[in-house]
Amino acid sequence: MILGMSVPAFTAFHVALSLIGLLSGVIVLLGLLNGKSLPGWTALFLVTTIATSATGFLFQSPSVDPARIVGVISLIVLAGAVAALYIYHLRGAWRSVYISTAILALYLNAFVGVAQAFQKIPFLHALAPLGSERPFLVAQSIVLVLFVLAAVFSLKRFHPIPVAPDPVAR
Repeated sequence: MILGMSVPAFTAFHVALSLIGLLSGVIVLLGLLNGKSLPGWTALFLVTTIATSATGFLFQSPSVDPARIVGVISLIVLAGAVAALYIYHLRGAWRSVYISTAILALYLNAFVGVAQAFQKIPFLHALAPLGSERPFLVAQSIVLVLFVLAAVFSLKRFHPIPVAPDPVAR
């Protein structure tokens, strides 16, 4: 039992969070690429991606494994994205910090998704049973290149209108 759920039910919950994070993250990324801020989708992406990383630590593991390392990195990166967006309101260099960290968090979720696909989908597993064969490496390389290109174009295209300081708050 994990959080009062059977392990299969908790696993399904964790996977659902991950898929929602991926889908909402792709929508946010498309917004960045088109120079648009999508506050609702962004909040959904950040919350579900944080929850995905956090719930991953609740699975039993005898040692520190790659999944936990990616989870720690993801939570640190997501803290930067949340701070850049909600504390610093994308002012100055925080725009670049937000774009970079949000896309990196989405990439990490996609990286794990590809790894899981090669472990769980029989057709893909047959191509790379150890996760180190050429098809796996090619798939992960393509994902990486796509995310690097998305980050470069997002940094060029996403320039939100800065939020003016609230004169009443002084």
